[in-house]
Amino acid sequence: MPYRIYVDGEWMAASGGEAIPVVNPATEEIIAEVPRGGAKDVVRAVEAAAAALPAWAARPAAERAALCAAVAGALKERSEDLADTIVNELGMPLPLTRLIQVGAPIRTFASMPDVAAGIGFEERIGDSVVYRDPIGVVGAITPWNYPLHQIAAKLAPALTAGCTVVLKPSEVTPLNAFALAEVMHEAGFPPGVVNLVSGTGPEAGEALAAHPLVDMVSFTGSTRAGRRVAELAAAGVKRTALELGGKSPNVLLDDLDDAGFEDAVRKGVGACYLNSGQTCSALTRLLVPRERLPDAERIAAEEALTYTPGDPRDAGTRLGPLVSAAQRERVREMLRAADEDGATTLTGGPEQPEGLDRGFYVRPTVLTGVSPESRIAQEEIFGPVLVILPYDVEDEAVRIANGTAYGLAAGVRAADPERARRVARRIRAGQIRVNDGAHNGLAPFGGFKQSGYGREYGRFGLEEFLTTTSVQL
Repeated sequence: MPYRIYVDGEWMAASGGEAIPVVNPATEEIIAEVPRGGAKDVVRAVEAAAAALPAWAARPAAERAALCAAVAGALKERSEDLADTIVNELGMPLPLTRLIQVGAPIRTFASMPDVAAGIGFEERIGDSVVYRDPIGVVGAITPWNYPLHQIAAKLAPALTAGCTVVLKPSEVTPLNAFALAEVMHEAGFPPGVVNLVSGTGPEAGEALAAHPLVDMVSFTGSTRAGRRVAELAAAGVKRTALELGGKSPNVLLDDLDDAGFEDAVRKGVGACYLNSGQTCSALTRLLVPRERLPDAERIAAEEALTYTPGDPRDAGTRLGPLVSAAQRERVREMLRAADEDGATTLTGGPEQPEGLDRGFYVRPTVLTGVSPESRIAQEEIFGPVLVILPYDVEDEAVRIANGTAYGLAAGVRAADPERARRVARRIRAGQIRVNDGAHNGLAPFGGFKQSGYGREYGRFGLEEFLTTTSVQL
């Protein structure tokens, strides 16, 4: 059955006759085609969302949140099919796909009743009543690397807040979005509350960001594309939330003993290589005391070799392919440039991994001998590439950690947890992992500087989609 866009509660053909192929990155085979929606389709979807807004916003928040919780239940019932779909279009190893790519969005939708219960939608201040109202029609533009997860991080809180939504998923990994739209249709969301238009960023994405009836644009993607979204939204004085790139540091302090240091380096490799390095918050710069640099180089190279690239469905695979040929070439180009700049490749490099003739694979790579100001240490790579940087004193480590245009995430590891927290507070990043601190799906996620602004997850994510009205009595 061919894919169709979803507008005003109906599945319909896009205005253009073209289709966008979806490629399995492990096999390089076309597995599906989705509509190439354009400006006309966006107009239909936005007008439907605007028409549905008053009635949806008037419903109690608890009812809106309950529908989101119903979505979570339906996604859980389809979890294996969803995992299969996302493995096919993204290539993340199957166990991690189940846990993260499917598990996280289920948890996000399921959390909405509790999150909504913690929001004060009405407050008395003197002789005024302050209401927290939905911002309005939201254009949600989402990325390919955690596709369903990033959709959930926008749709669940926006809908619970009382907004209506037009979703433009990544054209690279769109199939999960169609599955979600089916679930939301079956869950009973009224026509026009949720709309899905697949298409490219320059066509459907730009039309959505510029449409005058869109009150807010929530975008996750590259910093370059985020600038364009902000530019288009600014013309209409729209609110924007931008979750963009990162070049996140992982600082190992000098009080770690040998066992703690080795553990930190090995875990640091994993924090860089998650999803084949295609993670905006990946800890891609490992900062180590200079006197321990040789040990860090040896341990990181050993650990990198355990990340076996291969078929994402094979039990022994720890590293899937990159998502596309274009992404693979970008990573290879940056590795070649690093070599020309004098970087030492401890393991990996731009060549195709042995035994993998098909698929968009790259070798897990560890680089050293680079300046903190070099391109490879400053620019987001979005591949399994770890850069090791030595420092002499703590202040220098903080300076290097803060010395990029980004500020999305960071890590600090120390034997003294209080010292680790003190250093963490000196790093300008939106979320910082101290020692083995686990990811918290209810804590705010977002960045400083060119990593964007706005926050997702939990009540902080829901509040992004609210505005205030003061009524003086």
